[in-house]
Amino acid sequence: MAIREGKTPEEKIGILLRRRKLSLSLAESCTGGLIAHRITNVSGSSDYFKMGIVSYSNGSKVGFLGVPSRDIDCYGAVSRQVAEKMAQGIRLKAKTDIGLATTGIAGPQGGTWETPVGTVFIGLDHQGGTEVREFRFDGNREEIKEKASQKSLEILMDYLMGKNTSK
Repeated sequence: MAIREGKTPEEKIGILLRRRKLSLSLAESCTGGLIAHRITNVSGSSDYFKMGIVSYSNGSKVGFLGVPSRDIDCYGAVSRQVAEKMAQGIRLKAKTDIGLATTGIAGPQGGTWETPVGTVFIGLDHQGGTEVREFRFDGNREEIKEKASQKSLEILMDYLMGKNTSK
């Protein structure tokens, strides 16, 4: 059965998760809970959405999600390695079929920071493995958060529809 056009990405994701009897959890850093907000705007999302956390500090990434502190020290909190461990950590913690994670820089930082504003890593962990993609979004803080949440939902939808998400 085809999914009707005119539905939001989060509505389409809900339909696909229900059809496939899959559950979802989220670990958000730079998106600050925006993906969870969008997912939970869909009526009945508690059928498939089990947990979402905003893991903004490095301590929460290490303490709650199990990201090795050495990965943060070596690669930075905004890195492929940390996005991968966040996605794996939330999936394990929530006992879900899919873990989706974001880490990035949505706005100017204080102090010195080598990673450019707009850099975002999105991690998707599932039974078949973990995929991480890197993006560079332009705009202000709010625009970058919106673009990162939209791209995260697109990656999740592509995975659920069986499309290659590693491009």
